[in-house]
Amino acid sequence: MTADESGGAPRGAGAEGEAVGEAPAGEPAGDPARSDGAPEGATGGSGESGSVENGEGDGGGDDVAENGENNIAVKLEQLILGAERRYTPFQAARSAGVSMDLAARFWRAMGFADIGQVKALTEADVLALRRLAGLVEAGLLSEAMAVQVARSTGQTTARLADWQIDSFLEGLTEPQDSGLTRTEITYPLVELLLPELEEFLVYVWRRQLAAATGRVVQAQDDAEMVNRRLAVGFADLVGFTRLTRRLEEEELGELVEAFETTAADLVAAHGGRLIKTLGDEVLFAADDAGIAAEIGLRLIETMGHDETMPELRVGIAFGTVTTRMGDVFGTTVNLASRLTSIAPKDTVLVDEAFAEELGRTGDAPVSEADAAAAEKAAQEGTGSPPPPYRFALQPMWQRPVRGLGVVEPWMLTRRG
Repeated sequence: MTADESGGAPRGAGAEGEAVGEAPAGEPAGDPARSDGAPEGATGGSGESGSVENGEGDGGGDDVAENGENNIAVKLEQLILGAERRYTPFQAARSAGVSMDLAARFWRAMGFADIGQVKALTEADVLALRRLAGLVEAGLLSEAMAVQVARSTGQTTARLADWQIDSFLEGLTEPQDSGLTRTEITYPLVELLLPELEEFLVYVWRRQLAAATGRVVQAQDDAEMVNRRLAVGFADLVGFTRLTRRLEEEELGELVEAFETTAADLVAAHGGRLIKTLGDEVLFAADDAGIAAEIGLRLIETMGHDETMPELRVGIAFGTVTTRMGDVFGTTVNLASRLTSIAPKDTVLVDEAFAEELGRTGDAPVSEADAAAAEKAAQEGTGSPPPPYRFALQPMWQRPVRGLGVVEPWMLTRRG
């Protein structure tokens, strides 16, 4: 664990190579309690010895400045965690009533590095271990599921924390205007934002949990809860590799952020789910083929009106998908990715199953010839008018796709 990853241990701690899961059977030696609450030999960030109380080290002015920054890091850690360092990993595991092996598995799953046996953990770390172990003991989760919960939560929140801190420090602080350094501004900024962000995080998580639960309980059977039939789509910026060589880093970052933000907003607004972003590519899913078709075309149309954006291509497939830890897997996902790679610029390619699903739901005609004949009959008064189709499908040439055999792509467009 590191101070910026878990709020627990400093970087460089446990340099002797002792892993968190390798505690001795008894109380670890060389780890006496410190009156300042800091781990022995740690300075809250650098892993070098020195006082975290007054920033005084054995060296000259450079050490003082460095330890001053470490002092701020320790204060920030205590502000965010709401507690001082108190336990070694062995002591925390013992207080929580779990084995060191299980504690190490939980910590690593949450994304925290091994720290040896420094005194770097708090009451909150003990409580977290106790809660996870309690869920296992109560039979609500298996041990493997508890580890999976820890891993999914750790991975998601790690990215969220990095994103928020980068955004806040870059966008909300202007040291040259205030006369303060970014380091000096960080503490009061975090102090103000912390309670608001915590409440907002819980609110959004509850909303997302309610939506996810609703989707699951609507499944027709237990098997469909895990292996579901979904529309899965990729949207990919064309020529992104060339752009990386031509644009400055800041310009490239702004382009990627604009693309991801626009894609995320469009996917959410039309009832889809953004699975993940990959810089120049986004992966989305929808329960309904019509929703996915609308998202794909909207992405092409919206990006096409933005002169700063490169061309886009989209591939969508429909079929059985396995969902794990917020991600999607399976042949359907692979097919959507392959369709994206062969799609012409500013077009949406779909697979045959997706085309059939649009025909089944009445979003597109099963046969354009039949639809044209129905329209003609309606105009002549000899038949009923066809349904108000939203989309049109044009079959493309069959072609072999690596790893998936021969597929027949269909080009998706708006009707009329």
